[in-house]
Amino acid sequence: MKQLQKGFTLIELMIVVAIIGILAAVAIPSYQDYTARAQISEAMSLASGAKTPLAEYYADRGGWPSALASVSDTLSGKYVASLTLQNPSGGTVSVEATMKAAGSVNAAIAGKTFVVETGDGGKTWLCGTLTTNTASTVDSKYVPGACK
Repeated sequence: MKQLQKGFTLIELMIVVAIIGILAAVAIPSYQDYTARAQISEAMSLASGAKTPLAEYYADRGGWPSALASVSDTLSGKYVASLTLQNPSGGTVSVEATMKAAGSVNAAIAGKTFVVETGDGGKTWLCGTLTTNTASTVDSKYVPGACK
């Protein structure tokens, strides 16, 4: 009488483990990049939230406020340590979002700065790699698509 095979052979199990290892080696770096982009999107959201109040302030008073706190209540977030207004006395003004330190955010963007700027009184805004401000230190692969 012939007996049927029960279970898997060792080689079959080793092949399955190897395939899972290869998939994990590809998926983990992609997931890290995804989380960094998601965290940078908070910086863009907070900085974008300051654009309208800044433009209204400029239109009303003909100049920029000395500090961002005078037009915006939200100056930090879950991943963003601070939002600051740079060069308020010049023609081009920037809203800089500084990311929190490592441990709170993805290590690739920890402590980096994301910038949103305008040079025409708030009519048009540039962000990320499109700005002239050299303080934007976020790598271009983490910057949202609208800012490339």
